[in-house]
This record gives sequence, C-alpha cells and structure tokens, in this order.
Amino acid sequence: MTNILQSLGFGSANSIQTAAFILRVTLGALFLAHAWLKVFVFTPAGAAQYFASLGVPGFVAYLTIAAEVLGGLALILGVQTSLVSLLLIPVLLGAAILAHGPNGFWFTNANGGWEYPAFWAVALLVQALLGGGLLAVTRG
Repeated sequence: MTNILQSLGFGSANSIQTAAFILRVTLGALFLAHAWLKVFVFTPAGAAQYFASLGVPGFVAYLTIAAEVLGGLALILGVQTSLVSLLLIPVLLGAAILAHGPNGFWFTNANGGWEYPAFWAVALLVQALLGGGLLAVTRG
C-alpha cells in the first residue's frame, strides 16, 4: 500500500506543497463564508449587538469582519500565509472561548460548542507551519 501511495506522489515534497495549497484555499474560503454570513445574514449591526451580548465591545465585530475578509483573501491568494494564519488564530480562539465555550465541547450542541472553532485554530497553526504551498503569491 505504501508503494502505491508513493507512486501517486503522497509523502513527497510536492504533495506537502499541494496539501498546504488545499488547506490554504479552504481556510480562506471558509473565512470569506463566515464574513459573508456576518455581513448579509446577521448584518454588521446585528453582529455588533451579538458581540456586545458576549461582553465584547460591538466595534470588535467590525474588526472581525475585516479580519475575515482580508485574511480570507490573503489566504486564498497566498499572501504572507504564515503571518496571516497566525494573526487569524485569535479570531477563532475568541469564537471558541466567548461565543461557543459556554455551549460545551461538541459543535452539534445547541448554539454550537467550541470543537469546530478550536479545530480551525489548530488548522491555522498547521498552515502557518507549512507556509503557502503551491501557487502562493509570496513565500511563507
């Protein structure tokens, strides 16, 4: 089985670059999707009210939306991937602790537990370690 995987390129330096690319684009698309949700479904004002209900100043919702849009685009394009990934981790940790922490671990719990945003934060750390991978505008 190992020989088959190796013949398909798995475990090679190129497959690591491909994996970094796939992870980078997926994370970027997810950040854009979450920003879209905050802008077009919840509305920025609604997101600000929700943040305030968590004890976080409402203006942080606008900063979060900006981070999700700019960070998502940077990840998709591969611009300073490692730095952008590290800068986005606090967004997910904030979501895990403040928004989802009280709901328990499982994301299937009512209002979603902290499992998913915590996993996403770990994925960002892995992305930072891998760098941009294939087709990144900048290295790193």
